[in-house]
Amino acid sequence: MVDQAVAGKILVVDDELDILEIISYNLKTAGYDTVTAKDGIEAIQKAKIFRPDLIMLDIMMPNKNGIDTCREIRRIPEFKDTMVLFLTALNDEKSEVDGLNMGADDYIAKPIKPKLLVSRINALFRRIHKPEETSITLGDLIIDREKFTVTYKGQEIILAKKEFELLQLLASKPGRVFLRNEILNQVWGTEVIVGDRTIDVHIRKIRQKIGIDLITTVKGVGYKFEM
Repeated sequence: MVDQAVAGKILVVDDELDILEIISYNLKTAGYDTVTAKDGIEAIQKAKIFRPDLIMLDIMMPNKNGIDTCREIRRIPEFKDTMVLFLTALNDEKSEVDGLNMGADDYIAKPIKPKLLVSRINALFRRIHKPEETSITLGDLIIDREKFTVTYKGQEIILAKKEFELLQLLASKPGRVFLRNEILNQVWGTEVIVGDRTIDVHIRKIRQKIGIDLITTVKGVGYKFEM
């Protein structure tokens, strides 16, 4: 059973009834309040009534696929903070990128492994219930959000404001690939127009100032932090 402080409401959307039954059973056993829907149209209708904390969306569905459903959900103000996890048999990079572009919080490929799925969902719920820490410590690197400082091996590194914001965004989820447009939106905002090379320039400066390469370029996709 999952801790009550972590448990929440989940809407599972898939056109395969056997998958719905398996996922629903395992989530309910783990302590989650779970409702199911067989396609995107039904999902939106039920979401407005059920008000889930997390929506699990299969990408390939009739009537309204997962990408279109997520796009419509993100336009509804009351669901702007609702977590979205994509389920798909399309285990390829393009499907993952498309899902992340639509604002997905996580992505898992079929066939579903129930224990792994529940573990990933538990982690998502712990993340939203956990108070934001004032600093990030990764090995010898310390990023202090309150003091706006970066320290590596006891040596303070002076970063410009956008360099700091970019570093702390990537370091907030080590190993997770951040898409280029996602970085631009979170660091520079949607109302500011900046060139496509802006991220590259800032990352190069971060690498130079810290003295080691902590940021990996994922060609054609984005960047990730690896200590």
